[in-house]
Amino acid sequence: MKILIAADMEGISGVVHWNHVDINHFEYQRFRRIMTGDVNAAVRGAFDGGADEVVVTDGHHYGRNILIEELDIRARLNSGTPSPLEMVCGVDEGVNGVMFVGYHARIGAQNAVLDHTWSDERVANLWLGGHLVGESGLNGAVCGHFNVPVIMLSGDQTVCAEARELLGDLETAVVKQAHGRMAADCLPVAVAQEKIQAAAARAAGRLRAGQAPAPFKLPTPITITVDFIQSEMADRAMILPGATRGPDRRVTYTAPDMVSAYSAFRTLLALAR
Repeated sequence: MKILIAADMEGISGVVHWNHVDINHFEYQRFRRIMTGDVNAAVRGAFDGGADEVVVTDGHHYGRNILIEELDIRARLNSGTPSPLEMVCGVDEGVNGVMFVGYHARIGAQNAVLDHTWSDERVANLWLGGHLVGESGLNGAVCGHFNVPVIMLSGDQTVCAEARELLGDLETAVVKQAHGRMAADCLPVAVAQEKIQAAAARAAGRLRAGQAPAPFKLPTPITITVDFIQSEMADRAMILPGATRGPDRRVTYTAPDMVSAYSAFRTLLALAR
């Protein structure tokens, strides 16, 4: 049983401000160590639940946050960017289940720490096959393309509820109760990591027993719609062949499958910068 742990940073234990996840701020070094600890907790839990192999993908910013020298020696690390499947790099390599660690809610969600969808400077909203989604839904759909379920997620209470509504009855670890975008009641790190380990163990055990949620598979073709922050961003994104302009700042693209839709989304954002 092979598990992929896909890690982001805004939902990591104790994170409540952009300074905590900004590589140029002095507080970042503290929180990349905590991120590594949260990931290690999930690694321990995955093995507790019966995993035979664990791979970790570092999905925040440039993918160079997790301290490999402090990573559980039983895990391997996908680091760096860009890569074809980016935040879920490796999901196409015989993975049986995926755990999202340190995730955050979609842009515009209430009581959600650092809510955004890929880029809070460019994306006002994202629809995928008619579903309003954040990164958990977007990456979960890529996992579903390869028939792999998302079995566990950690973050604040809002992203945990968001993921369960869209992805099914996965295990969750609520490590902080958000009171706003930059305020939360945070558990002590050791306590939060115990919750992550326990949730990961339950998720891996359910996967081994054949009781994991179903993969999040969308019917094809797949239409992806990005509502950009500024109209000029939509103007730039329209350079992509096949893109169509919707109302206001929305740009739509229809792809034959989810991997193509994922690539199109990343391309639209790159053009819009």
